[in-house]
Amino acid sequence: MIALTDNAASKVAELIAAEGDEALALRVAVRPGGCSGFSYEMFFDSDFATDDVTVEYGGVKVVVDPSSAQLLQGATLDYKDGLQQAGFAIDNPNAQRTCGCGQSFS
Repeated sequence: MIALTDNAASKVAELIAAEGDEALALRVAVRPGGCSGFSYEMFFDSDFATDDVTVEYGGVKVVVDPSSAQLLQGATLDYKDGLQQAGFAIDNPNAQRTCGCGQSFS
């Protein structure tokens, strides 16, 4: 299951508050595609399946489907806000290869 850093959890909580719906959770998924084979997908969701894996970080609920959970085991979602880098980034130890944009892996 993917873990969130404190910075990521704080930013996700801020974005959910801006949406105005406290029932929302961050869904993280891995889908076939991208230039390296798989791509990450993140969005707010309130529709959960019974077999979804759910965990909470700093008051933020994170939901992952079972097949994505296998590929995200040990991964970390971070948020950076600086001059060199800004935005969310996933550090995935399961990725053998990543593309230049950092959005897909194999």
